[in-house]
Amino acid sequence: MTDQGAGVYLHVPFCAHRCHYCDFNTYAGLDDQIPRYVAGLHAEIARVAAAGPPGVAPPGADVEPDWPVFSSLFVGGGTPTLLDPADLAGVVRRVRDELPLAPGAEVTVEANPETVTAGGMATLVDAGVDRVSMGAQSFAPHVLRALGRRHDAERPLAAVADARAAGVRRISLDLISGTPGETPEDWAATLRTVLSAGTDHVSAYALTVEPGTEYAARVRRGDALAPDEDVQAEREAVARDVLGAAGLARYEVSNWARRGQESVHNLTYWRGGDWLGIGAGAHGHWRGRRWWGLRAPARWADAALAGTATAGGEELIDAPTRRTERLMMGLRTVEGVARAEIEPVAEATVAALVRGGVLADDGDRLRVPEPALGLADGVVRRLLAA
Repeated sequence: MTDQGAGVYLHVPFCAHRCHYCDFNTYAGLDDQIPRYVAGLHAEIARVAAAGPPGVAPPGADVEPDWPVFSSLFVGGGTPTLLDPADLAGVVRRVRDELPLAPGAEVTVEANPETVTAGGMATLVDAGVDRVSMGAQSFAPHVLRALGRRHDAERPLAAVADARAAGVRRISLDLISGTPGETPEDWAATLRTVLSAGTDHVSAYALTVEPGTEYAARVRRGDALAPDEDVQAEREAVARDVLGAAGLARYEVSNWARRGQESVHNLTYWRGGDWLGIGAGAHGHWRGRRWWGLRAPARWADAALAGTATAGGEELIDAPTRRTERLMMGLRTVEGVARAEIEPVAEATVAALVRGGVLADDGDRLRVPEPALGLADGVVRRLLAA
C-alpha cells in the first residue's frame, strides 16, 4: 500500500436526484446555486492556502508555517460531474495552483454514470484527474429502482468506456449489496459485470437504512423492507470469493483493489492522517482539530465569498477520542493499527480475541484477519469495553 500523506477533500453537494438511501449532505433542484458555489470554492481554496497550517490547526498549536506536499485530492458529493466539466476542471486546477500537490498525487472525482461523457472526462483529465469513483450500485434493474437510481443497468458500463477513452487511468465502481429483493444471482451477476468492465477498484457497501432518508420513510410506512444482516453477510462472502479470485485484494472492510490501486485518499482517513475539508458540510482534520463546513450550500458560498468563517462547527480531539478513532478506523483495514497508537489495551481481551480467530497480534500491530473483517466493529467494541 502507498504511504500515508495529507489530503484535500472538496465537497460538491448538488445532485440531479437524491437517491432513496442517501444521507450525505446533498441537494437536488438547486442548480441555480452552482455558479455562486463554484466561485465560493475558488475563494475558499485561496483563503485556506494563504492561511497555511496555522489557519486549520488547534489554537496555539506549534505547527509548521508551510503546507506539506499533499498526496491526494478527492472531489466528492453529491455529484461533482453534474457541474460543467470546465467549471469542475477549473476547481481542480485552482487546488493545484494554490496548494503543493505532489507530482504524482492521486486526483479523484466522484461521478454518477448519467453525468459522464467522453468529452467531459477528457476536460477533467487535462486538469490532472487520474481517478474516477463511479456509483453503479447494482446491475439488476429492479434493485436500481428500489434504491432510487435513475440510470439503467447498462449506463455504468458505457460511462466506464467513456472515461477510459478520455484517458482516465484508474476507475473505481461503487456497489450496494443486500437490497431487499436482490437475489444471490443478482449479486453474483453484478460482481461479474464489474469485473468484465476491467475496473481496478471496487467498493461494495452493505445497504444501511439511515434516519431521514427516503428509504427509512418507506420502511416506516411498510412500503419497503429493511435489509437482512444474514443476507448481507452472505453477500460479503460472495464478494470476497468472486473479487478475490479475479485478483482484487480486500484491503478494507468494504474495499477491494488490484495491487497498487488502493485509494490513497481514503487510506489517509483510515490511517488517522490529516486532510483539508472544503465545501458545504465537508469535514476536515489537522493535528487534532476537526471542523465541518456550514451545511447549506448558499450559506456556505456566501461566507466563502465574503471571506468569513465557513465552518459550521469544530472540535478538538483529545487522547481518549484519538485512541477510540484509531481503533475504529485502523481495524477496518487489513494492515490494522499500531499498538503505540491505541495503548493501553486489555491484554486478556486481546488474547481472547486472538484465540477466537478474529484478531491477530504480532507485538507491534493489531489487525483483524481478512476473512473476519466483517466482524471488525464487534472486535472494536470488545476492546473498548475492556
